[in-house]
Amino acid sequence: MDELSLDRIASVLEGLEETILYKLIDRIQFKRNEPVYQPGESGFPGETASLFELRLRHQEEMDSIFGRFMVPEERPFTMNLPPPKRKRIDPDSPLHIPDYNLVNLTSYILADYFNLLPHICPPGDDGHYGSSCEHDVYALQAISRRIHYGAFYVGEVKYRQDPEKFKKLLSSGNRAAVLEALTRKTVEDTIVERVREKARTIQATIRTPIRTQLNAEVVAEFYRNTIIPLTKEGELLYLMHRQDA
Repeated sequence: MDELSLDRIASVLEGLEETILYKLIDRIQFKRNEPVYQPGESGFPGETASLFELRLRHQEEMDSIFGRFMVPEERPFTMNLPPPKRKRIDPDSPLHIPDYNLVNLTSYILADYFNLLPHICPPGDDGHYGSSCEHDVYALQAISRRIHYGAFYVGEVKYRQDPEKFKKLLSSGNRAAVLEALTRKTVEDTIVERVREKARTIQATIRTPIRTQLNAEVVAEFYRNTIIPLTKEGELLYLMHRQDA
């Protein structure tokens, strides 16, 4: 399979749009539930972390053991994870970077996700703390996968389209110029509009007030202001650390 087929990359990214929307819809069926994020309020004796932090850490510890983070687009939110216990045979990667974690934007993703929650979740406390943080983890992993997949594979494709141009820009150290070269405004606008329409279409048959609706405008702006800029920041990091074959 050609990992650098533009059609394949576009197909994967579009599929991840739907995954993100469904994961966010799952999360907002529960209220904001602030105690989930309060340090020392997890209910675990002697534990100072929040319930969310514990859920994320234990999820990623299991994921690491099963080899999830051997895949470039799967970047962990948690440090010092156990090594994988299974062997994984990969085809030759089209990427040229010595360590996938040189492109890890999870701290920014986490901060922006927490800023998003008050705009999509119903306010209040319904007591469903376990379900809330479980769906937080799944939504975060889907968002991270989308950003890092674009960072690695779209970054490599753009570089190959004009390597001399990017070598010159990178050697100048002008981050703004590199980000401008990575920007495709028309494509970005198309993505935002597609996400907006998907959010509306997916929820067209949802019976409100029984189920909470995801605000299509808010999630479209989340794409415009978080997912797309962080993807380009990841492309920049990838190109900065890219090694010539």
